[in-house]
Amino acid sequence: MRTVRRTEKFYGLILLCAAALWLTAGCGSAIMRVADRKEVGMTQLVDSAKEARLIVIGEVHSEMAHHENQLAVIEALRNAGVNFAIGMEMFQAKDQFDLDRWVNGQMSEDDFIKVYYMSWHVPWKNYRKILVYARDNRIPVIGLNVSQSIMHRIFSKGYSSLTPAELEEIPGIKCVVDKPYEDFIKKAMEEHDMKGMSFTNFCEAQLVWDTVMARNSVKYLDRRQGTKVVVLAGSGHSWKRGIPEQVRKISNYPALIILPELPGRLDRSNVTTADADYLILDPWE
Repeated sequence: MRTVRRTEKFYGLILLCAAALWLTAGCGSAIMRVADRKEVGMTQLVDSAKEARLIVIGEVHSEMAHHENQLAVIEALRNAGVNFAIGMEMFQAKDQFDLDRWVNGQMSEDDFIKVYYMSWHVPWKNYRKILVYARDNRIPVIGLNVSQSIMHRIFSKGYSSLTPAELEEIPGIKCVVDKPYEDFIKKAMEEHDMKGMSFTNFCEAQLVWDTVMARNSVKYLDRRQGTKVVVLAGSGHSWKRGIPEQVRKISNYPALIILPELPGRLDRSNVTTADADYLILDPWE
């Protein structure tokens, strides 16, 4: 009898955890509203998202928990009847034809994986659930990123190395950033072991990245007044000084920024509304 009761408790705990996944964006995770530092549920986050046109959810690409949290928010938005597309750093704008075929069920998974790896090198499994959910529910997916050839040239030779046509397409990029963004860029250079690379080149590349993704998001919103864009991108691009700042410069679209907690870098002790609106807390803290 005791064994049966223990088994029942065990499975009850599993079901409770599954329910918490939907409500709090991850079993053991919680969501903190940065403005008042209070923990909130998914319903409150979705209510806030309804007031925005752009919803940006950051990630560390290699962290599966971050992708599970992103999917939980996407599912909650859809269940609440929100009309949106998913904009992804992981695909380039030139991939749009194949992204549309995937969402419309006109491409096999094996063929789509080939398209994925042409643009992105993080394992497919990290994004599979999100992309399959988009396909199964006919949620549009937008390729936001600039071509890799352009990025490689800026990293190595700087923004001025672009052709006149490319400069016209991505005009006015200058490495003018505030101290927090400068510190972020320097830290990113250290983590990516880019010794010897010009700080200015790296800074220009980062700003081109943010700017192109912002402009592609705004273009989509301009053409579809009744929808939103949920952007999935690295936390460095997703914080308010990244893509959202570039969106602010060219539009009046309200944005909601959701970042994962990164203990020791951006966490519950130091995050402010200059960084994000919501923080998905690290469950092990």
